Amino acid sequence: MDGLLINSEDLYTEATNIVLREHGKPNLPWSVKIQLQGLPGPESAKKFLELSQLPYTPEELFAKTTKIQKDLWVKTQFLPGALELLTHLDKHKIPFALATSSHRYNFELKTNHLSHGFDLFRSHIVVGDDPRIPKGRGKPCPDIWLVALESINAERRTNGKTEIKPEECLVFEDGVPGVVAGKAAGATVVWVPDVRALEVLQGKEVEIIGDKGEILESLEHLNLEKYGIHQSHE
Repeated sequence: MDGLLINSEDLYTEATNIVLREHGKPNLPWSVKIQLQGLPGPESAKKFLELSQLPYTPEELFAKTTKIQKDLWVKTQFLPGALELLTHLDKHKIPFALATSSHRYNFELKTNHLSHGFDLFRSHIVVGDDPRIPKGRGKPCPDIWLVALESINAERRTNGKTEIKPEECLVFEDGVPGVVAGKAAGATVVWVPDVRALEVLQGKEVEIIGDKGEILESLEHLNLEKYGIHQSHE
């Protein structure tokens, strides 16, 4: 979700920069940002403190930034091509689910005013504090993607439909941990990284994605026909 469907990654950075400035430190560089993308909130806070040396415990920082972010989430909006993709998948009855590291509280604040897009996921939404994800098994572990797939398959079993296998799935991601998680789950990954992340990676993105997917500048550039999702599937 974050940085792939909506512009919330920029708002995360904005909140972090507010805290950094309070302590006379420069803004968050992308060399650090890229290490935080896609991680569950508490893990991201812990990693950030290791790198920034700010005088907080991970729990204190998480609480502080969560409070700041609460005022920013009203500014979330869909990124180019995102709403169009969700609408297309829904129209053509192609099963899809959301797997986000955002905890339920933040997820709702980010998406309440974007219900015209997120309601299309129906019940197939897995958040970072979902009890179906074992503790400590957030991205880059594959569990969140497998739980999302099971949500779809549970519905298909009820309706007498064939289950979908991981290798038949596309995972859409913007961050390195999510890409690693998607590959570990056995899926093909469509990676849409921020251009600033690519500047930091300096070509390493090719090694990270390997032969398990592709890298796009934007969801607008997704070739639906390439993956067989250009037409209806029953």
